[in-house]
Amino acid sequence: MDVPDKRTGPGKSDGLTIDRSAFGRKKKTVMIIDDSADIRMIINESLNLYGFSTLMAEDGVSGLKQAAEHLPDLIICDINMPNMDGYQTLKAMREQESTATIPFIFLSGATDRITVRKGMELGADDYLTKPFSPRELMAAVNARLEKHAKLQDLSERKLDELRGNITLALPHELRTPLNGIMGLAHMMMDDYQTMPPEEMLESARFIYDSACRLHRLIENFLVYSQIELMASESKTIEIPNTISPVAVASLIPDVTRKVACRHRREGDLLLKIQPASLLVPQENLAKIVEELTDNAFKFSEPGKPVLVSTEVVDGRFQLEVADKGRGMTPEQIGRIGPHIQFERRTFEQQGAGLGLFIAKRLTELLGGQIIFDSASGQGTDVKIFFPVPGI
Repeated sequence: MDVPDKRTGPGKSDGLTIDRSAFGRKKKTVMIIDDSADIRMIINESLNLYGFSTLMAEDGVSGLKQAAEHLPDLIICDINMPNMDGYQTLKAMREQESTATIPFIFLSGATDRITVRKGMELGADDYLTKPFSPRELMAAVNARLEKHAKLQDLSERKLDELRGNITLALPHELRTPLNGIMGLAHMMMDDYQTMPPEEMLESARFIYDSACRLHRLIENFLVYSQIELMASESKTIEIPNTISPVAVASLIPDVTRKVACRHRREGDLLLKIQPASLLVPQENLAKIVEELTDNAFKFSEPGKPVLVSTEVVDGRFQLEVADKGRGMTPEQIGRIGPHIQFERRTFEQQGAGLGLFIAKRLTELLGGQIIFDSASGQGTDVKIFFPVPGI
């Protein structure tokens, strides 16, 4: 293995150039785990020459302890070591929360595919075979660090967006109906002796609508928590043998009309329902239909149609919910998740950003398929597919 010649200066012996600006920033720390003192020293000198701090360990046990204590930015680890080999070391690193995401490069003389594949399956980020040059070492180290930094930046941006959505959505969604309930109830208590019956009835209806909005928010949080727990345990929704088939021709119109009424847009609802029976829990199917229809009304303007249709195509039941509303970009479709609300600062909207995610997760847990087709400014078309029993 080549060792950089410090006398020739950087950029002469190996074609590498030291990033001098790195010395003004906090140095990245790389841990070297290898039972060979010579190899540890060679890698250490190469990394130090190019501005990195280093930690060294002679085996996996020592490396695991130091990594948990010092949290290096990257780990280079030999595979064949006594006591705890590289595979065991990586497995232990990934099982510890503090070290689970540290980039990990395997170092070995082995070049067969089985060895490489086993390391990658355990979660290694890269593989460096002996002998290697300083150029190869630095290329691997820099590539892993740059990729890790990009992933961290992306995760932080997503987390910031999530924090912003929760900060904007939850207080508003909880406070708005509560303010209506409390304000009108207080007014009714103060003026009940003089308040006309029709005004009393109108206030009661407003209180009821606000309570329903709050109830739906709480219900969605409970449903979200339940399905996320199931997904984390790799479970699916079990459908008992005793379940009765659901007649979509009666269920779907009833659910969608209630949603349209809630949005005061009964005239915008278009129904094209073909009879079919599905072996899925009725409450789950109703929830999927409700959330998709609610989303279509929420993100389209009054006067624009919301189409809900069903048919059996190639032995599969298809539910389609289409609107002519704001639509989504391909990037936004890929980011559908809990508490994700797109352009909330630009567009006023109700809800906590759970509806589409709940519909998607429930469909998947029931063994169905969901497809989003949307274009910004042109509307959204969502299709749900389930197998039809007996076909």
